[in-house]
Amino acid sequence: MAKPTSDPKTTPKKAAASGGRPAGLFTWIAVGAVVVVVAALVLVKVLSGGPTSTNSGVWVATDPTTAAEVTSVPASVFNTVGVSAGAGVSPPIALKGQPALTAKLANGTSVPEVLYVGAEYCPFCAAQRWATIAALGRFGTWSGLGNTQSSSVDVYANTPSFTFVKAKFTSKYLVFRGIETLNNVYNANANPPYGKLMSLTPAESKLFAKYDTSKYINMSASNNGAIPFISMGNKFLISGASYNPGVLTGLTRTQIAQNLSAPSSPQTTLIITSANEQTAAICQLTKQQPSAVCNSSGVLAAKKLMKL
Repeated sequence: MAKPTSDPKTTPKKAAASGGRPAGLFTWIAVGAVVVVVAALVLVKVLSGGPTSTNSGVWVATDPTTAAEVTSVPASVFNTVGVSAGAGVSPPIALKGQPALTAKLANGTSVPEVLYVGAEYCPFCAAQRWATIAALGRFGTWSGLGNTQSSSVDVYANTPSFTFVKAKFTSKYLVFRGIETLNNVYNANANPPYGKLMSLTPAESKLFAKYDTSKYINMSASNNGAIPFISMGNKFLISGASYNPGVLTGLTRTQIAQNLSAPSSPQTTLIITSANEQTAAICQLTKQQPSAVCNSSGVLAAKKLMKL
């Protein structure tokens, strides 16, 4: 059973534009160099495997204030923003006629699973985590989030974010599994040039290899295996960042988190629009529970936009 891998010496061709996905840059990590190609999607290739460490070899816990600001965004912010970022955000892609992705809670109950595959070096993963963490915070409780930033030698260098290496998500509605395949410590003499972190299971590798492809996502086949990749119960997919990471450039993690209480912030507008759209997708999996979240005006606006 093949694991998701890529050839670090390969440079991708330009991809055709796909409806609704924001313009951005592909980043591919070559041995000894970073190759950047302007394209219509914001995607990067994934490499995977290995044991666990993070953030230049030292894991740093997110401080309680910042963690609370990103995991417990006020309902008023979600509702004020709605989907006001419009075409600046790409909603999850509906997947039809495929077997559900589920997992069991500690009590044996089968619930939908949300699977994230990314890497700490990846600037598009860095941007996506903000919205995904905020969205999932409406369905459960986060703990163990750590600080990280994207690679210092990649496009959108040092984009502040969080790592899922030690993160735990507790919910009665769903299970979250976050896989960070590589760290953000660049080594030109190594192959791959970033250190290995977490591994996908054989089943996860099979799912990733099947669905993160041009067969199910509107992208060039040369970009199969892009990260970040998210399967929401295998009923909705995300491949690439939902919005352009460039909006986070020059801001600290603290500034971005504090701005999540300000609906007028351009960063908040993009992050929360994406979070509302992800929430709308997850509500389809949870049978519209919790009702206060799934029937909120921000989520209803996302459902209307996504025609759910």
